[in-house]
Amino acid sequence: MIDYETRSLGADTWDDFANLVEENNGVWGGCWCLWYHGKEGEKASSDEKRAMKKARVKSGEAHAALVYHNGKCVGWCQFGPPKELPRLHNARAYQKELATLPDWRITCFFSGKGHRGGGVASAALAGAVSQIKALGGGRVEGYPEDIEGRKATPAFLFNGALHMFDRLGFERTRRIGKHKWVVTLDL
Repeated sequence: MIDYETRSLGADTWDDFANLVEENNGVWGGCWCLWYHGKEGEKASSDEKRAMKKARVKSGEAHAALVYHNGKCVGWCQFGPPKELPRLHNARAYQKELATLPDWRITCFFSGKGHRGGGVASAALAGAVSQIKALGGGRVEGYPEDIEGRKATPAFLFNGALHMFDRLGFERTRRIGKHKWVVTLDL
């Protein structure tokens, strides 16, 4: 097993995060992990999205567990409160049976080229849970994909794989898609 270290996304780790994104074509063609923050960046260029993400990081409105291997950032897991991350995929199905909003959401994962399939996402999830605990804990939700018994394209696993959440004790709460779940953990 590879030995990973996790650190919080912040002004002091911004360059590490930015280098990983830039080395990977802006992540998904220039997303910069802004989609979940809201619609303000939808029509923005990749450079504008970079500036928006950097501003959010500097103001403390962007959370992520960055994963490091041999001193280099190789992946992350984005998390934050619903106010910070108001958008979700499968939103209509999610809203349908919503009782109360969680305190925290785990919205997306990314592993850099050459580091996929080696446990980066699992390390990122563990790092996010640890950071959420340190920030006061509460109810945490994730929205992973169940890939058991089927092949899933890694590009569609940006919300993580269900088995990773299972290993950390998340409870399968309800389905919001054919293979997509809402999972919860109380910290």
